[in-house]
Amino acid sequence: MTTLRLVCLSDTHNRHDDLVVPDGDVLLHAGDATGMGTENEIEAFGAFLARLPHRHKVVIAGNHDFLFQREDERARALLGDRVIYLRDSGVHLEGLHIWGSPWQPWFGDWAFTRPRGIALAEKWQLVPDRVDVLMTHGPAAGILDRVQSGERVGCADLERELLRIRPRLHVFGHIHEAYGTALNGEILSVNACSCDRRYRPVNPPVVIDWGEDQLRIVGA
Repeated sequence: MTTLRLVCLSDTHNRHDDLVVPDGDVLLHAGDATGMGTENEIEAFGAFLARLPHRHKVVIAGNHDFLFQREDERARALLGDRVIYLRDSGVHLEGLHIWGSPWQPWFGDWAFTRPRGIALAEKWQLVPDRVDVLMTHGPAAGILDRVQSGERVGCADLERELLRIRPRLHVFGHIHEAYGTALNGEILSVNACSCDRRYRPVNPPVVIDWGEDQLRIVGA
């Protein structure tokens, strides 16, 4: 497999036009593209994606993207037919197996939240073994999941399942103040939140070159 350039975004919250998005082969957006997931917001997000040059554009929803939970088919249609939307599903692209899931631990009446424990664990158990790229909206426990108070809020059930799934790359967002990258054993974790906790689009996309033998961060 030749080297692929992956461009990772998350939590853009309608601030798409304020972002500088580098070119690449595959664009990955890990959810919360909108403020409240209205039709107008999703349509604007789809128009933003259409303007980007990447060959493949793969997105999942997040807790702000309500229409994807309420009217899944309508929301997918608003993205346009050249966007790959994943919801507990996967896709094979240029030698990569990518799986996407929008769920995160319950923290209020938001979209795609479930109580910690069995309810969330059953979602992670849907992920096949040996996925190359795992996209979730929220982080696993202990990995780029610390909020401003210092508390870690990631999902312990997802952390356990990562040992089975063993993705080379895990892309997520949700925790705005934990933007960055971390190497956890053989797994490169990327919190790709574009907006900080005050919803300012200050964090650049994380750019990764995917090679046969290694992943290389080339921009962040």
